[in-house]
Amino acid sequence: MTVHVVGAGPGAADLLTVRAARLLERADVVVYAGTYVEAVLEHCRPDARLVDTQDLDLDQITEVVVDAHRAGLEVVRLSSGDPSLYSALHELTRRLDAAQVPWDVTPGVPAYAAAAARLGVELTVPEVVQSVVLTRNQARSTAMPSSEELEAFAATGATLALHLAITRTRPLAERLAAVLGADTPVAVVANASQEAEVVLRGTLADVADQVEAAGLRQAAVILVGPAVARPDGAESYLYSPTRDRSSKRR
Repeated sequence: MTVHVVGAGPGAADLLTVRAARLLERADVVVYAGTYVEAVLEHCRPDARLVDTQDLDLDQITEVVVDAHRAGLEVVRLSSGDPSLYSALHELTRRLDAAQVPWDVTPGVPAYAAAAARLGVELTVPEVVQSVVLTRNQARSTAMPSSEELEAFAATGATLALHLAITRTRPLAERLAAVLGADTPVAVVANASQEAEVVLRGTLADVADQVEAAGLRQAAVILVGPAVARPDGAESYLYSPTRDRSSKRR
């Protein structure tokens, strides 16, 4: 029996992979990440044991998972978004390895992708921006590596996708404005794909006022850069009519 770490996507019950839905339908025990993914639990069996982890530390979560696995039960650890980003996957799987519990990972729709979809934007526009930086704010959380200063990321000109940063919007906007300019486009999407979804559009000059007025405190992604405003850009060479598509050039 394998423990399945499953990405629940941004929260909507119908915005997760077919594989994730099937694993939830089979699971005897589902260990899930608090209120962020509750809608997704509709895929679970009525008799499945559901364990909310919002008041548990990682060792307690691991104990629940390992005990259920050793009892011969099918276990899903449900993470919000995609497990490859800010999910404690690294720490959990080290513990599972130490307990000799096999595991696998099913990806989910990441929050930044759900936010971009809601805005209807491509984060990589030809000849405008071709890179995306996924990063977070450091406040009451694990320290950021010294080489990962926000200003250094901003200086590259990449689209910035800021996670876990909504309560620090004002100081972050001020720091970014010093590098990018106060008129740089910004969008904030909170609770993407859910009924409580909130979408804000503005610039580094006014985004903090909007966030504070909306009372946003969690489950939000901040996207920064010209791509957010759907700028004019070049046409992609991949789809250009001038590209030689003869078989010898493929």
